[in-house]
Parts: sequence; C-alpha cells; structure tokens
Amino acid sequence: MRQRSRAWIVADAANPSNRFVFINADIAMGDTGVRRSIVSELSSQFPGVYNNDNIALVSTHQHSGVGGYLEDLLPQITSLGYVKETADAIVSGTVLAVQRAHANLQPGQLSVGNTTVVDGNINRSPFAYLANPAEERAMYQYDQDKDLTLLRFDDASGNARGFLSFYPVHGTSLYENNTLRTLGTPARTLTVHFVKVLVSLGTANLVNSNIRHVEILLRTAMAAFRISDFESNMIIAQLQVDGAKTLMSTTLPAVQGPVKYVHTYMNMSYRSFQLPNGTTVQTCPPAMGEVLCKLYDGPGAFDFIQGDNSSDPQNPFWEIVKGAITPLPPPEQIACQLPKPILLDTGYANSPYQWSPNTVDIQMLRAGNLVILVIPGELTTMAGRRLRDAVRAELISSGVVGDDAYVVIAGPANTYAHYVATKEEYAVQRYEGASTIFGQWTLDSYIDKYTSLVSYLNPSVTTTPPSDPAPQDQTSKAISLQTPVIVDNAPFGKSFGSVLIDVATTSYQVGDTVVAQFVGANPRNNLRLEQTFLNVDQVVNGQWTAVKSDSHPSTRYEWLRTSEILGYSTVNISWTIESGTPSGTYRLTYFGDSKPLIGSISAFTGHSSNFTVS
Repeated sequence: MRQRSRAWIVADAANPSNRFVFINADIAMGDTGVRRSIVSELSSQFPGVYNNDNIALVSTHQHSGVGGYLEDLLPQITSLGYVKETADAIVSGTVLAVQRAHANLQPGQLSVGNTTVVDGNINRSPFAYLANPAEERAMYQYDQDKDLTLLRFDDASGNARGFLSFYPVHGTSLYENNTLRTLGTPARTLTVHFVKVLVSLGTANLVNSNIRHVEILLRTAMAAFRISDFESNMIIAQLQVDGAKTLMSTTLPAVQGPVKYVHTYMNMSYRSFQLPNGTTVQTCPPAMGEVLCKLYDGPGAFDFIQGDNSSDPQNPFWEIVKGAITPLPPPEQIACQLPKPILLDTGYANSPYQWSPNTVDIQMLRAGNLVILVIPGELTTMAGRRLRDAVRAELISSGVVGDDAYVVIAGPANTYAHYVATKEEYAVQRYEGASTIFGQWTLDSYIDKYTSLVSYLNPSVTTTPPSDPAPQDQTSKAISLQTPVIVDNAPFGKSFGSVLIDVATTSYQVGDTVVAQFVGANPRNNLRLEQTFLNVDQVVNGQWTAVKSDSHPSTRYEWLRTSEILGYSTVNISWTIESGTPSGTYRLTYFGDSKPLIGSISAFTGHSSNFTVS
C-alpha cells in the first residue's frame, strides 16, 4: 500500500496569518532532519506563511514502512544506514500534500467530541503500569485510555470535508515478519474531497495494538503464535472507524476561539528544573537500558539478539559502527540514569555522528478550545494521562481555555526521542523504562516545559518563548550501505513485463485471489511517486479502465531478485476480489522500470491474460 502524507491547515478566519499545518505521515515517527527539509521548502515557497513554529510533522507510527530516513545513527542500524531516497520521497510527498491543502483552503467550521472504544488497546507492559500508585490508577475506569477524540471539518454549507481522530494505541499491527512494504511514499493524486485519518496516538501510544497477538501470548506462555499479517491491523482500524462513524453521525460541539501555536527546542541533557513540590531534579544525556532484546511482540531493537555469543556478523552496518561503540558512561551519567543499567551510552556517542538526539522539539497547536500536544516520543498510558491532565489544568487555571477544553496528544512527532515512562514505571525497567532515554525525570521535564508554554497560546501574547539551539544537521555525515541497482536483465527469450505464470482461465468469484507473475525489474529504479506499480483493469464501455492500484489493500506487489549475478527478477501481482466487485472482464497490469548496465532506465508494462469475475 502506498504510504501517504496528509495535511490539514487550520487558520483563523478573522486573522488568516494565524494558522498551523498538521501533517500526518505514514511513517514510524517524525524526524528532525526530515522536518528541517520540509520546513525549508515550505517556508521558501510560502514566505511569512509557514515556518518552523507552525508546522507539525506527526506520524501514524506504523512499523511496516520505509526505514533509514531518521538522521541520528541509532535508528539507522537496522536499515543499513541512512537512505537518502527514502527521506527525499517523504519530504517531496509531504510538501506536495501541504501545497494541495493550501490551494484548497476555504471557509468552514470545526467541531470536536469524543467517544469510547473499549476493545482497541492493551498496555504493552501491564506489570509496569501496575507500578504506578494504586490511588492514581483508581482514578480511571480502565488501565488504558479508551477515549477516541475526533476533530471534524465542515465546509461553509455544513458538509463534512474530513476529520482527524486521536486514539491511544501503538500503531504496530503488522508484525515484524511482514515484507510487503512500499519503497516510495506519499500522496497520490486522488479525486476525492474528503480527507480523514485515524491518528492512532492519544494519551499514550505505548499501548499495544496487537490485541489478539498479546492475548495468545499470555495464554500460551511464550508458545508459538501467529495470525494473518493484516488481521490485527484490520481489527484495530475497524474499531476506530466505528468510533469515528459514531461521532461523525452526531452533532458535535463547535470549536470556539482563536488559532495559536508555540514551538521551542529543549536540550534534555542534564536539564535542571523544579518539581511542583520545590525539589530540583535533572534529566540525563540519552542512554539505552539493558532490556532492549526482551520484547513480547518480536525481537529487540537494533539487532541485539539475546544470548547470542557468536562472532558471525549479524548486520554489516553494526559491524562498521561498533568499532566506534558508545563510550563507557561516566559516573555522573550512571548516577543520573539510575536505576537503569546502561547498555548504550548514546548521549556520549558522537562518532561517526550523533547516535541519539539531545535536543527535542516542544510544540503545541491550538484551535479554539482544542489543544494538540505534539510530542517527540512515545508515552505510556499513565505518562500520557499526567501530561495531558497537567496541561489541561494549566490551560483552565490561567484562563487561556475554559472548562470545555479538549487536550489531545499526537506523536511521536518532529523529533524521535524514544519513550516516556512515569518515574514508577522507569524504576521497573521493562522495555518502556529502558527506552526512556533521558532518565527517570523525563516525563516531569516534559510536563514542566509544556505547562510553562501555555501562556503563549493566549492571543494577547505576541512574544515567542526562549529556546535552546536547534539540533545540528546530521545527514551530511550519514553512512549508507544501501548499494545502488547495478543492472536488470530479462531471461533469454523473455522481455521485461512478460508473463511467467498467468491468471486462470476459469471464472473467479468474490473472495478468490487472482495472481500473475511477470519478468520484473528492481522497483528502486523508479519509486513511481504519484503513480502505481500495478493496476487491476476492467473493460468498461469497451475500454480498459483502471479500477484498483497499489494503493488498495486488496492488491499486492511482491518483487523478488532471483539472481543477483544475472540481474533477474520476478514480480507477483495479486488481487483478492472484494464483495461488491462488478461482474465483468478484467486483467492485471504491471508497471516497471529496468536499468541496463550502460544507458538510461526505461519504463515497461506487462499485462496478464483477460479473466472474468462473476
């Protein structure tokens, strides 16, 4: 499926210069370098309109898309370093989405409301959640937040034009064994006028979306398990769709008030601040704990293999950078990160370039009585509750927003600074605590900073807050082991796009899967942004008409390099026929691009034989 960026622009009708851009991209997390490039292009194209402060790059946090676009070294390990073509595709598609949103601005009305979606999430670590004070847990009906908040967009005539919904679930419904990933990203040209997104992040995004996955795990005590690749994804998505439908069919309270935004940078390395009780505490330079390989739902991060003492290389990128392994933590870092035992002291690792971010983006967006906290990390359930409730209380007590204030969390956005656990959860040192890189006071530091910025959402405040220096650009130093495409060849007697395995000649029914195999070429030759690698074509009024593309979940594109030496590839195109598909004559079409050893890349097309659906 195509990965997309979707952009919403909210501007004050009384003062259109007061506006913000909310970008929701089908990527795992926001990134400082990608956002820097997006801001640079948009501020150049729209001077004085869009800038570093009013652009939010938020992710759907899916784990099954492109990698290698984050500019710090640590998250690059599993993608064999930095992949410039991926970062460029995300940037270009995102900028295009904003351009389209800008060109389609029109008067309208916002409304907001929430509903309960009970079965859509569980805590990743119930044990860690139970470490929070019993009296605090007793304040909530569930151990996870079940509210789905929806921001509805209507045009001036009251017709729904789209929505944003926020629901606290970790958007990781496709398992680590999934290999059906897009090489490109973002928006394709679609003749639609209704834009929607399920932002699968809310008060917390560390609650797990692999509901059936985890239930099976708990019942079988680490026995083997697996459900179909997309079943969990569909279950969680449908629950959110049902909740969104409920709200979209309801008259929601109108959003009232001005549009404002605030953004600043915060250096989290040894940041000293006061807790509400007057105690002075400090955060730490980033460091990763020792339990990164102890996960319920797949292997640990960064290719660490528990109990593996072999000398065989597991990852060639890791083999390169481990020579510059993170230095031993100094005593002050050990003391600061307690009780975390440090595995990687990434805050002190700057060779060959910075391993983890020290400075994060802090951003809030206000549309009337709705305030979006744009967060550079992944919050546990209780961490999200504490942050959200503290900001909401400050908004109301300071008179910025009334008692009808809605506060939602969107992230991981702008910067990826890993996890945010409560102090109590940090002490447990499960995966969440081990990955809370700035130490036990990380959450409190965020609460301190976000609440301190509430006054800047008051329209009477025209100054900007103080800021730490922005992070330095890392991409110029980046290492990449992604080798270029050398050559594509077709087997003797065949040409690119030739059919190797054709569709069946019998009639197909709803639920059947149609498959054809073609002589293929490397899809990296052309990411086909704004295009497609496949079509399902139907004869309509005597003409072939495309009715499905690689954007549709019912279609699959699978590329396999069958010979590295000879440059041979095959491509499987498949389509599972959905309910409601019209009877008729169809074919599968493959669009590819081949690279000769010498010369230019050229496009080709392949067609299956005709088949019927009855």
